[in-house]
Amino acid sequence: MQNGGLKPMDAEQLRENAHKMVDFIADYYKSIENFPVLSQVQPGYLHNLIPDSAPHHPESLQNVLDDIQEKILPGVTHWQSPNYFAYYPSNSSVAGFLGEMLSAGLNIVGFSWITSPAATELEMIVLDWLAKLLKLPEDFLSTGQGGGVIQGTASEAVLVVLLAARDNALKRVGKNSLEKLVVYASDQTHSALQKACQIGGIHPQNFRVLKTDSSTNYSLSPDSLAEAISCDLTIGLIPFFLCATVGTTSSTAVDPLLALGNIAKSNGMWFHVDAAYAGSACICPEYRQYIDGVEEADSFNMNAHKWFLTNFDCSALWVKDRNTLIQSLSTNPEFLKNKASQANMVVDYKDWQIPLGRRFRSLKLWMVLRLYGLENLQGYIRNHIQLAKHFEGLVAQDLRFEVVTPRIFSLVCFRLLPPHNDEDHGNKLNHKLLDDINSTGKIFISHTVLSGKYILRFAVGAPLTEWRHVNAAWEVMQDKASALLARLSIE
Repeated sequence: MQNGGLKPMDAEQLRENAHKMVDFIADYYKSIENFPVLSQVQPGYLHNLIPDSAPHHPESLQNVLDDIQEKILPGVTHWQSPNYFAYYPSNSSVAGFLGEMLSAGLNIVGFSWITSPAATELEMIVLDWLAKLLKLPEDFLSTGQGGGVIQGTASEAVLVVLLAARDNALKRVGKNSLEKLVVYASDQTHSALQKACQIGGIHPQNFRVLKTDSSTNYSLSPDSLAEAISCDLTIGLIPFFLCATVGTTSSTAVDPLLALGNIAKSNGMWFHVDAAYAGSACICPEYRQYIDGVEEADSFNMNAHKWFLTNFDCSALWVKDRNTLIQSLSTNPEFLKNKASQANMVVDYKDWQIPLGRRFRSLKLWMVLRLYGLENLQGYIRNHIQLAKHFEGLVAQDLRFEVVTPRIFSLVCFRLLPPHNDEDHGNKLNHKLLDDINSTGKIFISHTVLSGKYILRFAVGAPLTEWRHVNAAWEVMQDKASALLARLSIE
């Protein structure tokens, strides 16, 4: 503040306060294991701690940091804790953080090439880099008819390709045929597809959720898909979109891409592959096999912000034909017209996404790739998979538990077996065990349901997790299981 005026971006003030903020964040990471992983607060806790109106006069940064320490952090679930094993990881790293910091500092809104040429061109280059690491078909590179784009999440990615596929299909069969369009997926597909269908106007009765079971390790059966398509064709419906998954949310099931892709192609359908979680592992040659068949896909998605050390949000989407996407999402208002865009000399990413505005997200992915390199990133992935394999072995040694599905990547699905094989109480038993484990604050895990059974999920992927954390987590689970079974025997 000078001469009574506000100077919101003063270079020296930034230098001073940013140093304090970096120190605060670094201290947070040094002490992160001291916090309960899952926040233990009750709903509405913060309303009693924060004033009900904004301040009239400025406060010091130190006062704000004190409030963060005392009031905000107790209400944070610590996704970066080495004892976080829930859902799927949301990686942070020094490189990702630095890229995010630089993006915030430049603070550009790069909706078209002219608004910051570097933002558009770096995104194209970095996604080509990543596509090559994954050995994606050349059709997905920006040098051809396709290309990559960073979306916020996999939910946005599946929405934009569904809209492109819908409009492309309606051009072919007539714009009045929306009510006949059918979408196919398994019952393990992420719920984001259902939301995309709702937004895209797909009739709810035309969203085919095909059942999976343990006989295929919960992957989508090509025979089941072919039968469903045949039935729909018989009654005059129009199959137009198939979503396959590499690494499902519940159990990391891997759908057979080649067989499914061939069925989609023979029926003129758009084939989308969701590898949001497991796509990162496919930079390792030994795991690349799980996306074999991706050459049949029209679009492919992986979240660099899950398991690739790139701070949220950074969801990489590639399409084989960018024009289909652009035709569906493009607008060209007068106030955005410019020479480069009008001459079709450049990519304008506003036409590849739902919103107009977009951040300089490629900086953090570029930083991760440059500061770590392929060899270190592969080692990082392999270490987590080894930790999960170790945990799987611990579970297998305790006869009170069972591993429910084969472990492929870094997720282990398991459960506590009910005494006397009483399956009626098995779900309640494991639900109670989950609550008992998470209420300790020492670790955080989540659950799913497979074939009607309540299953516990142990997902290794936090950047700070080491062997000792996995061993300690298993001790917590064993202790809580012993206490729970002891209570049941008394009752």
